[in-house]
Amino acid sequence: MKKGIKISGAVFATEGNVDHDEFIDKFIEFVESNGWEFGGGSRLIDEDGNDIKE
Repeated sequence: MKKGIKISGAVFATEGNVDHDEFIDKFIEFVESNGWEFGGGSRLIDEDGNDIKE
């Protein structure tokens, strides 16, 4: 049986905004550089947790 990590949370910049595409690119690069895989999704949200349509 494979074991994995499920991540639930949000990432915000200390100044300005986090660019969704840039974050995902860096996240996937980090995951793959460690020989791991990622399966799941992501969405852009505001500080109240509401979806933001791009």
